[in-house]
Amino acid sequence: MSVPDLLYSEVEEDLRTNVRRLLQERSDWPSVLARTESDEPYDLALWRTLAGELGLAALLVPEELGGAGAGAREVAVLAEELGRSVAPVPFLGNLLATAALVECAAVPRVREILPQLADGTQLGSTAIGLGRSPYAAFPDAVRADGGALTGSVGAVVELAFVDYLVVPATDADGPALYLLDTSVPGVTRTPTTPLDLTRRFGALELDSAVGERIASGADAERVLRRALLTAAGVLASEQVGLAQHCLDSTVEYALTRSQFGRPIGSFQAVKHRLADLFTGVSTGRAAARGAADALAREDAEVELSVAVAQAYCSDLVVLAAEEALQLHGGIGMTWEHPAHLHLARAKSSQLAFGTAERHRQRLAELVDLPTP
Repeated sequence: MSVPDLLYSEVEEDLRTNVRRLLQERSDWPSVLARTESDEPYDLALWRTLAGELGLAALLVPEELGGAGAGAREVAVLAEELGRSVAPVPFLGNLLATAALVECAAVPRVREILPQLADGTQLGSTAIGLGRSPYAAFPDAVRADGGALTGSVGAVVELAFVDYLVVPATDADGPALYLLDTSVPGVTRTPTTPLDLTRRFGALELDSAVGERIASGADAERVLRRALLTAAGVLASEQVGLAQHCLDSTVEYALTRSQFGRPIGSFQAVKHRLADLFTGVSTGRAAARGAADALAREDAEVELSVAVAQAYCSDLVVLAAEEALQLHGGIGMTWEHPAHLHLARAKSSQLAFGTAERHRQRLAELVDLPTP
């Protein structure tokens, strides 16, 4: 395993500046809160700006397919900023679909669709439960018979909004991946009441819905595992971005809120909690950057880096959100304050792509440590 580059490049810092500026203008927390209570919980116009005007949905897509030809490091910077603002955009599902389809770009139909996902005119996701870890066995919830897909999958992220799905299925030749247009007959999508109002998912029912096979056998298993690893590794950066925002907003509040004639930030107990959180966020950023760098370089031990990042950042982001809520006191408990948005996103991301405990188990396996 080579030494990772944990520093942000000048290009990555420029990307951060542009994304943060746009999100401050279009996705401030009052706007996010209002949207969660509306009939349009996702800001698809904002996503089209991010994808079409800034080209950010195309970061993982090769240039010859109409993409930016960048990599996981740049996507991770985008994820950090989306995490800071808990932006209600279909980022995660599109990332899953794009990561899988890029690996299947030899298929003509995939080459047609990738540019549409890259410019934001179409949306995609992958028909797996949001809690599935990259280390799980290939899913068998869907069966394929001559291209006709039948089965059900729960907790598919952004399901209600997508135009295409990458569907893991089992057919006569074993594991396979199918590309499915969600407008074909036999596709039923049922929204699920979410914990996180800024990231939606739903239950998928397929009844002989016709899709096109894009990978099979060991290749299908490899593609799905790689897509899940990419999503889990990038999610760690989103978690760090949210944790950093929770820390920053709480420090600002502690410097301005007074009790007993002095700022609450001057109390030793508050100082210690914020100092511990600062240390945790700094450590989490190093772990998340390590995972993004390993993904970008296609490091041979990328699973190790992703497992470390998710094992640490999944718990860190919940701690940061809980500390922010508690240290904001009474105002933090109200619906009119964004603390509940941060905590809900933190908890939902903690469960995505495997729990921290599952990643610790995989980490132990990779370094030959005994597990319970």
